[in-house]
Amino acid sequence: MQAIYTPKGKAGEYAPLATNPYSGCGHACAYCYVPRIPGLITREVFNAGAVVRPGYLDALRKDAQRLQKRGVADQVLLSFSTDPYHLGDTSVTREALIILRDHGFGFCTLTKGGTRALRDLDLFRPERDAFASSLTCLDDTISRKWERNAALPEDRLDALRTFHRSGIFTWVSLEPTLDEATSIAIIERTHSYVDLFKIGKANYIGIDIDWERYTLQVIETCTRLGVRHYIKQDLQRYLPAGYHNPQAIDQFHTQGKAA
Repeated sequence: MQAIYTPKGKAGEYAPLATNPYSGCGHACAYCYVPRIPGLITREVFNAGAVVRPGYLDALRKDAQRLQKRGVADQVLLSFSTDPYHLGDTSVTREALIILRDHGFGFCTLTKGGTRALRDLDLFRPERDAFASSLTCLDDTISRKWERNAALPEDRLDALRTFHRSGIFTWVSLEPTLDEATSIAIIERTHSYVDLFKIGKANYIGIDIDWERYTLQVIETCTRLGVRHYIKQDLQRYLPAGYHNPQAIDQFHTQGKAA
């Protein structure tokens, strides 16, 4: 079992390394791509809840030791195919962060679990780590429709604000985009406590959006507000010629706590 791996394809836009402590999730997001992967897991099982992958912590420790000997100290993201702060017992998430920290790695948690993540705030280091949240809307009714069991939007915003106030690098995944005006509104509302926005489109679901118009609106908004952002590959065809769109943005504070 390999616990730490190098993300490929679209996942590679998010982190140099990743790990998934659990199988399944339980947030039951209607747009989730994981149950759509043939032969991986059925939607019914995936939505039933997260369970620890067999032998995960031992495998993580071995991978961390092996990579540490090779001088690898990149940031490891939790998680792509599950949520580190799902509705069940997430004690393995904390153990995983401690293992990564003790072997010289940075880490980042990407979650829709909101303030459930605050339990582990004491482990995060401004100069190494990051806290990220996926946001698709600001309305509770829409959230309950698309992300049935995930933390509601305001709870996720509370978590981002708390991590930011503690000096931790924060970023937001604006993907999938369910409504262009809503995604613009998220940037407008949260940019004072979000250090980076990663903007993508909607895949696997039928959303009628003019993606070129949306991309240009995002660029205008981020430029006007002076916020860092990355336009993901699916939208890069709409970028103005020569537009500076770096993927490799440090997801930590290089000089300690942010101003």
